[in-house]
Amino acid sequence: MSEDESKAADGPPVEVLIVDNDEAHAEAVADALDRPGFHCRIATSGAEGARWIDEAASVFDVIVTDLVMHDIDGLDILNRVKSVQANAEVILMTGHGTIPSAVEAMQRGAFNYLLKPLDIDQLRAITEKAAENSRLRRANVELRRRLDEKFGFEGVIGDSSQMRDVIERLKRIAPTNATVLIHGATGTGKELVAAAIHQNSPRKNKPFVALNCAALSENILESELFGHVKGAFTDASTDRVGKFEYADGGTMFLDEVGDMPTATQIKLLRVLENGQITRVGSNDPIRVDVRILSATNRDLEESIEDGAFRNDLYHRLKVVTIRLPTLVQRSADIPILIDYFMRQFTQQHGKQIKGMSPAARRKLLVYDWPGNVRQLRNVVESMIVVDYDGLLDTDDLPEELSEPVEPGGQSSAASLAVLVGKPLEEIERLFITETLRATGGNREDAAEMLGIGERTLYRKIKGCKLLGIRD
Repeated sequence: MSEDESKAADGPPVEVLIVDNDEAHAEAVADALDRPGFHCRIATSGAEGARWIDEAASVFDVIVTDLVMHDIDGLDILNRVKSVQANAEVILMTGHGTIPSAVEAMQRGAFNYLLKPLDIDQLRAITEKAAENSRLRRANVELRRRLDEKFGFEGVIGDSSQMRDVIERLKRIAPTNATVLIHGATGTGKELVAAAIHQNSPRKNKPFVALNCAALSENILESELFGHVKGAFTDASTDRVGKFEYADGGTMFLDEVGDMPTATQIKLLRVLENGQITRVGSNDPIRVDVRILSATNRDLEESIEDGAFRNDLYHRLKVVTIRLPTLVQRSADIPILIDYFMRQFTQQHGKQIKGMSPAARRKLLVYDWPGNVRQLRNVVESMIVVDYDGLLDTDDLPEELSEPVEPGGQSSAASLAVLVGKPLEEIERLFITETLRATGGNREDAAEMLGIGERTLYRKIKGCKLLGIRD
């Protein structure tokens, strides 16, 4: 048995659906894929294949389908798979005359296409690769679900005391229609939090529309928000629906709301007061039902004193306030976030990553992260992209993190400042977690490094309920 066959045989069988109205050809494909770890089913028409795909009990890893069929063709099968079984991969079988259609299918998300007559070795190799991709995608979805259940709120990841407070607040806010003002430094995840509120609200099946108020001039911002009518200004050649109309029934997220021009602030206040917008160049009000979430990294009360922001709008926007901690303030979450981003980008970039070295982890832990979670995310992605040996190490770090950390230097001072004011329980939990990671989970070595007995370390592990540490 080959290495690939033994791998396939280890877990549950790879479920393959073969769709081809040439029954003899479908049987030949099934025979070629009849090997340990593979379970093939045959549909001898597009309609029969569509029924298999639609059945809730039938979950396929790979669908191998002919492109040209009498009733439902391969493109229809592909579209159905993408809407019903999004984690499955589709391989098309095609003749030379239908290659342009096969290329179109690739653009729509097909995994690959094979020319007839089929090369058996190529069929097997591509099917195995497709199955691997499908399983990895499904595992990633399951991982995200478990992380959300254990540590987060629809993708807001964290287990520090600061983030537990934020997540608990989000759970109470989301089901309401209250306006929410999100405070946080750049890169702390303000839009992610806004999207989480929307996804956990009764409006989740309606649009979530985000707009950065700092990125547009006053005239363009008003047109983006409220739309315009033909002839409202020089380039207004047609009527245009604005973001508020598009978001009707859903949620509008206004990022950097503190940079909104005063004239636009007045119009936004009217929307909050009466639920109506007026397109630029029109006098006809349009009623909209939109929940408004906004975010800023500015001190809006200071902006009010300076006359740059309206006091009445401020109080309408901040019915509920959420303050997001910087990554330095929630440093206990760094190990969780590292693992989360590693899994995300390993799958996204198709890399085989075994893990991250203790030395590289220490570098990430003591860095002061001026760009917050966004910067950490980008650093982990960069390390995965440039890595060549399957282990993320210090040689994969970007330039800003690759300099050696001198004792008592800036990074050491920053890491010490991170711990000041934190509960001792959280500091202890952080050090135990990182020491165990550095020793590969070896409790004896970790206890020696920490200067405590192994039984004492075991009790502390139990008491802290540490992530991923087995009893």
